[in-house]
Amino acid sequence: MSIASQATDRVIIFDTTLRDGEQSPGATLNVEEKLAIAHQLALLGVDVIEAGFAVASPGDFIAVKTIAEQVGKVDGPIICSLARATRKDIQAAAEALKPAAHPRIHTMISTSDIHLQYQLKKSRSEVLAIAQEMVAFAKSFVDDVEFSPMDASRTEPEFLYQVLEVAIAAGATTINIPDTVGYCTPKEIGILIQGIRKNVPNIDSVILSIHTQNDLGLATANALAAIENGVRQVECTINGIGERAGNAALEEIVMALQVRKHYFNPYFSRPVDADAPLTNVKTQEIYKTSSLVSQLTGMLIQPNKAIVGANAFAHESGIHQDGIIKHRQTYEIMEAASIGLPENRIVLGKHSGRNAFRTRLKELGLELNEADLNKAFNRFKEVADKKKEISDWDLEAIVRDETQNQAESGFQLEHVQVICGDCTCPTATITIVTPEGKILTDASVGTGPVDAVYQVINRLVQIPNQLIEFSVQSVTGGIDALGTVTIRLRYQDRIFSGQASDTDIVVAAAYAHLNAVNRLYRYLQTQKIPAQVSE
Repeated sequence: MSIASQATDRVIIFDTTLRDGEQSPGATLNVEEKLAIAHQLALLGVDVIEAGFAVASPGDFIAVKTIAEQVGKVDGPIICSLARATRKDIQAAAEALKPAAHPRIHTMISTSDIHLQYQLKKSRSEVLAIAQEMVAFAKSFVDDVEFSPMDASRTEPEFLYQVLEVAIAAGATTINIPDTVGYCTPKEIGILIQGIRKNVPNIDSVILSIHTQNDLGLATANALAAIENGVRQVECTINGIGERAGNAALEEIVMALQVRKHYFNPYFSRPVDADAPLTNVKTQEIYKTSSLVSQLTGMLIQPNKAIVGANAFAHESGIHQDGIIKHRQTYEIMEAASIGLPENRIVLGKHSGRNAFRTRLKELGLELNEADLNKAFNRFKEVADKKKEISDWDLEAIVRDETQNQAESGFQLEHVQVICGDCTCPTATITIVTPEGKILTDASVGTGPVDAVYQVINRLVQIPNQLIEFSVQSVTGGIDALGTVTIRLRYQDRIFSGQASDTDIVVAAAYAHLNAVNRLYRYLQTQKIPAQVSE
């Protein structure tokens, strides 16, 4: 199946959370976490999943291949791998994508003069030849080839038109236009797309795509402007995560097209009042997908984030509250239920049973297997003894912590004890179980309780790292609220994050720190696995 052969009366959603999104500092994911996100993206209904950059590392190769095997079914989404315009990259992508029913190779090369001069150190004629040769090479492996002229928005237009014409002639089925550094305004994006449609003679034979970065906060606006000017595929990520300031957020694109459907319909030659959705995305899965990505990447969602932020459907102003009570649409343009967010935050307590717990999790879209349910329920009971009421936000934090993918080879935290105060030296005593099953206990002092925890865990695990961020966010209000701690560690040029929640912030810090260490540990393990790339 090639989307290029399908009708283009809707927007194709190309999700690059697992590739560009993972390039967010600290968002490193292991294979199991990537697979979990890929399965959820398939449930969400995205058309294309860019599963990774196969040649980047052995772990990336395995992730792309695993997703191609388990998610790339006949009735599933297209599975894509990024590849630079080199034979090595394209061969790696082709090999990793072999199990997919609908594989796509996405190859790219820089085209702006600044990139050619300082990055590629190649002439325009060399880039034209490479684009033609490498698109044709990718086409020899798969029918579905996407081509991106990197930094297209800063490329001299006439040269851009030449590159695109050559790529299409060589077999590209999708042409993607990246605003790589988030430089454009919506009006400029419109002019850019109009120029391409007018001056590239074979452009009508392919799907035209857009990739907008958010450096100036214009990614979503730019993507929508591109749609108005004939683009029919949008590259985006869940929660807008990605390199630097991130990408266009999938949830914002999809809900803008849903809420403003009557505005966008004419751009698709539809009657203004047509009700058919403009994407294949099941919007009720948005909140669940957003939470999963936040959980596994360790990247918290800002409260005022559009669509999925905690305050997106909250009203504190008396005027707004009065309006909502009288008529919801006075201050809400969409319903919380439309993205799968429960409107009523039901409260459980220490007397709630397993069935009520299981039922509420299902209502929140949290389907757990029996083992994970037991772990989560036991943790729920522990927290319920400390808190009078357990809200849905607390439940989500509990499930996140208890189902975080802890590989069998990872470190496990057994006990945490901290002594601190204004008249004593902060001391932490911690017991862990090593990947080999050894039980180790040690103690250390620090400038504060969290620093003491950090010092002793590092002495126990013996993996060098540097703590670069420690942050705490209250899950709910109240003095007994769960606190979520986010830790970011640096190892060489990579950043690894960990997250955990507890009513005791120091305990949460210990678990979060070990979660980050385990991500680092698994990364180091995957670097020892040889990539299975054919010659």
